[in-house]
Amino acid sequence: MISHGKDIKIFSGNSNRTLAEAICRNMGTRLGDMTVTHFSDGEVSLSLYETVRGSDVFLVQSTCAPVNDNLMELLVMIDACRRASAGRITAVMPYFGYARQDRKAKSHDPISAKLVANLITSAGADRVLTMDLHAPQIQGFFDIPVDNLAGAPIFADYYARKFGENNPGVMVVSPDVGSVARARNFAHRLGLNLAIVDKRRERANQSEVMNIIGSVKDMDVILFDDMVDTAGSLCGAAKALVEIGGAKNVYACASHAVLSGPAIERINASYIKELVLLDSIPEIESKKSDRISFLSIAPMFAEAIDRVYEEVSMSTLYK
Repeated sequence: MISHGKDIKIFSGNSNRTLAEAICRNMGTRLGDMTVTHFSDGEVSLSLYETVRGSDVFLVQSTCAPVNDNLMELLVMIDACRRASAGRITAVMPYFGYARQDRKAKSHDPISAKLVANLITSAGADRVLTMDLHAPQIQGFFDIPVDNLAGAPIFADYYARKFGENNPGVMVVSPDVGSVARARNFAHRLGLNLAIVDKRRERANQSEVMNIIGSVKDMDVILFDDMVDTAGSLCGAAKALVEIGGAKNVYACASHAVLSGPAIERINASYIKELVLLDSIPEIESKKSDRISFLSIAPMFAEAIDRVYEEVSMSTLYK
């Protein structure tokens, strides 16, 4: 491995090609010539139509649904570039699947996030560039460098334009105790106070709201989370904020639009006035809603890729 490739080459799998193209536009370059298809039995087939020898290669692939297909595509892309003598290979994973399986919740559970980290490293990746890992400690599962970008600055800019900074009529709310650190950092960026929804989770994808820590009465509140999966927790928190806490309006934002199962129906029937998401996972026609809007992460990832290539500090992207 060399520490710096002779040039930048960006390729994309099938999971989020629109984002990859937007990153390239922001960088003033083109998307590399690679096609990733599948044989009739589901095996991944890849064709690389240009040389990557000695290049700094960036492979854009979110491991969202279908998670296993997209993960396998990423591994095959990494292997192809390694065997083609790429100078350095960076797996650009705006959304890191399996991130919620970061520990043994009960006896005999796997730690699948660690397994995925091992697979990516063994395939030949030299570093990983991702965003808002569900569990930040996953960075330690890798034996290669990991840059975990934060979506909070993008949301902070959006809500600063919408409500202004240091607005006494607005409060940030963490939807659960586990997200407090993330929400506190976001609230600090906007100069807002923080409230917490305390809940008890009965089983996977189901939770019961128990209490609200902090006063949100007659406030506009911003629920801040890292992802929206089935939207049960988010919509339950919004209901509690209005019916128990007396909040005036509920807004919500999250980095990853997983939106599985009944998510859209729940959001449309909820107290959430607006849900803002990032395009780490592409918007799907069947999952559109008038209450949901997307912000682009392409400029942030374009700058991050440029900084990785130039080998300069990434710290300004977190400020």
